[in-house]
Amino acid sequence: MDNKPYILVVEDDRPIRNFITASLKAQGFNYIETEKGIEAIALSMSHKPDLIILDLGLPDIDGINVITKVREWSKIPIIIVSARENERQKIEALDKGADDYLTKPFGIGELLARIRVSLRHSIINTSENKNTEIFKVKGLVIDFNRRKVNIDDEDIHLTPIEYKIMALLCKYAGKVLTHNFIINEIWGAALGNETQSLRVFMASLRRKIEKNPAQPQYIYTEVGVGYRLIDD
Repeated sequence: MDNKPYILVVEDDRPIRNFITASLKAQGFNYIETEKGIEAIALSMSHKPDLIILDLGLPDIDGINVITKVREWSKIPIIIVSARENERQKIEALDKGADDYLTKPFGIGELLARIRVSLRHSIINTSENKNTEIFKVKGLVIDFNRRKVNIDDEDIHLTPIEYKIMALLCKYAGKVLTHNFIINEIWGAALGNETQSLRVFMASLRRKIEKNPAQPQYIYTEVGVGYRLIDD
């Protein structure tokens, strides 16, 4: 039985689609391809791929509509590969349920790395042990049972809000979390698009866990979009 990941590639630019599928084949991935959004929705339901690589500018429907439809029934990881550079469009795609966003032109090495991260997260999130009690990356260790955070064997005191933010970033390690997503998860929808409070807490959190907050090792800023915690 072939247990290799199965990837759906949705891209209307044939040279780019061929480039992606050839790279996937070289890495041993199985794949199916289409240039249409409506067909992509049907294929995602019938073939149940392990991951979707999705362009937003499709000839029949917008890629955002594909994300919305797929998210009605599935948590399949979705990586956007698009020429759209506008921050609002990136945020919209991520808020609608995309897991990651790459802007064209892109390096195939980076795309493959992000595919591996998304597939790894998917396996973890569907396993019986998805609520991991200990999170470790580099020198950072978080014990969720004891609510303790440790950096290089030194205990770090976090406020309740800082801890909640840290736990949320750990849950989605490697993924970009938009400002709105974090605000809604931590404080609820009442704060709307208020990001200043989030920036204050993130600055405080970084001062505590980063050796040099200006050159972070753990929490990266995706300018105008949100934050991402490293996962390896």
